[in-house]
Amino acid sequence: MLVKQADNTLAILEYFAEHRAPATVAELAQHFGWARSSAFNLVGTLAERGYLYEPRLRGSYYPTPRWLAMARRIAEADPVPEALVRVIEYLVRETGETAWVAGASGLHVVVLEARESPQLLRYAAQPGTRLPIHVTGSGQALMALMPTPQRDALLARISYDAFNRNSPTSADAVRAQIEESRARGWFMSASAYSSDLAGVALPVSIGSQNFAVTVAGPEARVLPRLAQLADDIRGVITAECGAQSLPLTATA
Repeated sequence: MLVKQADNTLAILEYFAEHRAPATVAELAQHFGWARSSAFNLVGTLAERGYLYEPRLRGSYYPTPRWLAMARRIAEADPVPEALVRVIEYLVRETGETAWVAGASGLHVVVLEARESPQLLRYAAQPGTRLPIHVTGSGQALMALMPTPQRDALLARISYDAFNRNSPTSADAVRAQIEESRARGWFMSASAYSSDLAGVALPVSIGSQNFAVTVAGPEARVLPRLAQLADDIRGVITAECGAQSLPLTATA
């Protein structure tokens, strides 16, 4: 369920992140198809709260640094472990593919930190990206760490849409994939959600938090290297976080 006003506020922030230039109320209203009065009220509220200002004094607005200050304070309270940031930075250099850290959020897996491949054809991942938890390697890696009753309750709430040609379309199919992955020692997906994209993931436990580290890219590059990519992920996690941070192994 989306709350319209909250969604519109976030849409404005994303607009400025993409365009990186001041905009008038009229420009925002036209871009989003909003009534000008609604856009005026929303922009006025954000300006009154100190989140927008008029850098040119001509009715053009732009975000103030208050957004960044708030984001930093929030991130400092629950940061992605620095060791995992080093892990994904290493993986991008070593594999040439996109790497990210993800966490579970209800029926979704959420990208918490990402580093994109330098290659022109690559998997695009950004912090905040949400994907259905059951169709991705990272999501299934996180589900594998859940107690069975919790995982079963989650599986019962999922709508098993066929997102792509390899999407699991039942709870039993997801369970089978998780068990197969546990036996193999790593998790994967290929054209399960995004066409012609494949990824390899391993779960990581640090303190009381569970994460998944994933490397992904075009199937043509990734599928022939699945086992090697899994070894790369396991090796750098062990080096940076310790072997105890890998809760599942090929013999689990």
